[in-house]
Amino acid sequence: MTRIPYEYAVIQAVPRIERGELINVGVLLYCQRQDFLAARTHLDETRLLTLDPAADVAAVRAALASWEATCQGGGASAGMKLGERFRWLAAPRSTVLRAGPVHMGLTVDPAAELERLVELLVR
Repeated sequence: MTRIPYEYAVIQAVPRIERGELINVGVLLYCQRQDFLAARTHLDETRLLTLDPAADVAAVRAALASWEATCQGGGASAGMKLGERFRWLAAPRSTVLRAGPVHMGLTVDPAAELERLVELLVR
């Protein structure tokens, strides 16, 4: 089987930006050759509240859901191509959720690779 390139970034929650502490809460994966873009998220509430006991867990969950919806073309991303959506989500930002550095890899199955990365880097 031929492996194809993909790009991914870890989605990070930074509940108190002034402290710079973060936890991994998901993975964003884009594979141009297979027209694949998806985000898988997993929020460990205990870890989040350890960093900031006053964190708004519901708001973080809603923001994570919006990342997943953006991958599917929801909201303001409706007219964007997949690569544009990936770059938009992976762009640097100073909010509670941000993407870490973009990395590359090779895979035969982007969806399976996304699940593998979530298990490895988030859960």
